[in-house]
Amino acid sequence: MSPPQRTPSPEFSPLAIGEDLAPLPAYKSAGTASVDFSGLLADPLKLHEDLTSGCGGQTWPAGMVLAKHMLRYHRDDMKDSRIVELGAGGGLVGLAVAKGCLVENPLIITDQVEMYSLMEHNISLNGLESKAKAAILNWGEPLPQDIADLKPDVILAADCVYFEPAFPLLLATLSDLLRLCPLATVYFCFKKRRRADMQFLKKAQKMFRVTEVQDEDRPIFSREGLFLYTFQAL
Repeated sequence: MSPPQRTPSPEFSPLAIGEDLAPLPAYKSAGTASVDFSGLLADPLKLHEDLTSGCGGQTWPAGMVLAKHMLRYHRDDMKDSRIVELGAGGGLVGLAVAKGCLVENPLIITDQVEMYSLMEHNISLNGLESKAKAAILNWGEPLPQDIADLKPDVILAADCVYFEPAFPLLLATLSDLLRLCPLATVYFCFKKRRRADMQFLKKAQKMFRVTEVQDEDRPIFSREGLFLYTFQAL
């Protein structure tokens, strides 16, 4: 089922949230967790978390929100979609979609080279080699050939707003993807942690059609400073 969409309401707008509302999470020790997304996956996703190669190696809250949203509202409507995940880390969102949604095209989870082995490990851990593959995608650089050939029409991005110098690089990559496939939809979830995050959203609103997405968990995750949007080409 597809949820209704609407523009941000004042009480939940990230632009109104204080700078210190949402501190960074505590770092975890390496280990493997099983996640069923509140029962949305009958067979839980196994996810190895390891911070050895960077902070992307652990599960972040926006990833949980976006994965649950895709499983709840898009389980059966992405059969023919061409899906790529940006800033995948260990691959939480993309692998949840590969495991729990009806998708016929193998999806691509992407991150920097430091995360590549972790993405590969989690694909193998869940037996998803035929449904997902890992790739290196550096924001702000030309899109890799396999991504350009795929022409993704669904782009997943969770917790990609955390490092201000990377904001223009992320915006450039989103622009490249929407130029590649003008009918594509970006599902974008982030946790507002500092004032700079507001600037990212303002820039995105000038570049894309930004719409807040309704979700039955929205009253809960909004109180935690989490926001879920779609971005589309203007």
